[in-house]
Amino acid sequence: MTRHKVYDAVVAGGGPAGAVAALVLARAGRHVAILDDEPAAAAGAHKIGESLPSAAALLLRDLNLWPDGTAAPHIRSTGMYVSWGSPALHERGPVQDPYGAGWQLDRLRFDAFLREAAYAAGAEPFRGRAVAAVDDGPGLRLHVRQEHATRELRCAWAVDATGRHSALARHRAVRRRQDRLVAAHVLVQRQNLSSVGEPDREARTVVEAEPDGWWYTTLTPAGRIVAHLTDPDLADPRLRTPGGFLQAALHTRHIGARLTAWDVTRPPTPRWSAAHGVRLVPYGGRGWIAAGDAALAFDPLSSQGILTALHSGARAGLAVALCLAGAPPRPVLASYTDFLDGVAAAYVRHHAEAYAAETRWSERPFWQRRGVVHQVVAGMQPHT
Repeated sequence: MTRHKVYDAVVAGGGPAGAVAALVLARAGRHVAILDDEPAAAAGAHKIGESLPSAAALLLRDLNLWPDGTAAPHIRSTGMYVSWGSPALHERGPVQDPYGAGWQLDRLRFDAFLREAAYAAGAEPFRGRAVAAVDDGPGLRLHVRQEHATRELRCAWAVDATGRHSALARHRAVRRRQDRLVAAHVLVQRQNLSSVGEPDREARTVVEAEPDGWWYTTLTPAGRIVAHLTDPDLADPRLRTPGGFLQAALHTRHIGARLTAWDVTRPPTPRWSAAHGVRLVPYGGRGWIAAGDAALAFDPLSSQGILTALHSGARAGLAVALCLAGAPPRPVLASYTDFLDGVAAAYVRHHAEAYAAETRWSERPFWQRRGVVHQVVAGMQPHT
């Protein structure tokens, strides 16, 4: 194993939470590295989790990332159409949001923008994936897997921003999983637009419930994303094939209507992503703290995932900076815990209200399970 230099902090994960945590630490004058092993984006690549509420503008201003972070080609959202609890579509416009319209992001571009801001502030990029964190007296030794070797990084603090997997924190805390929700999703690219008819400019997200889950579609700068949310044991096997996924989407009442402007003669292969809610207990400890989905992840129905990742990343970075400056870790981590606990409580309440509003298929397993989940304390069960 090859040793490497010592850092004040190492941030594992280069998504919004990790990039913002590193940005805050670098601006505080700390020697920080960002571990990121994401491959270069291939043609047609995409990342779901594309909705950014308008309230994010306040934080982006505080971080001096406004307005560049949400500038074109990111698309200003004009609201939602929802078929939930009724076959009809109901409009939810930005007028219902006290901060106005949000954005539909090209996530790969947005995440890269945040990382570049962190690098410009002095954070060091480091290719690799953290696979373990070992206590080492006052700090930690991180084992980092690279393409042809395993490296060792030493740091006073580590920020786990590795997503729902919680690569560093999973052996130091309990993960409480809400359910087993997964998303099957495709991106229909702009070059596949039909030469017949007008281009698709509908910027509203469409959400449609069905007996075994729900669908959504939204327009992003990279193209139109179509996703189906369900439980793994309820997923129709045909959703795993390009043709099967497309046919299922086209047979919906409202989602399919949004695909008529696109050339879908060569549909892409669906990708599958975890979409369940998860909560880490605790969110931090001696020499480590979790942020983003590693600490608290949401069902995509909330549309709050990126916003919470940004806030938790900023607060995690500030917490580590305070501890490195000599503040007692216990009250600093207690304050961070109070913040995330408040976010989690609001999420669980709104999640329960949202799923309770759909009563058409209350006897079906998908909807029955959501009713049972809401009876669990904090909406999340222990999971290893």
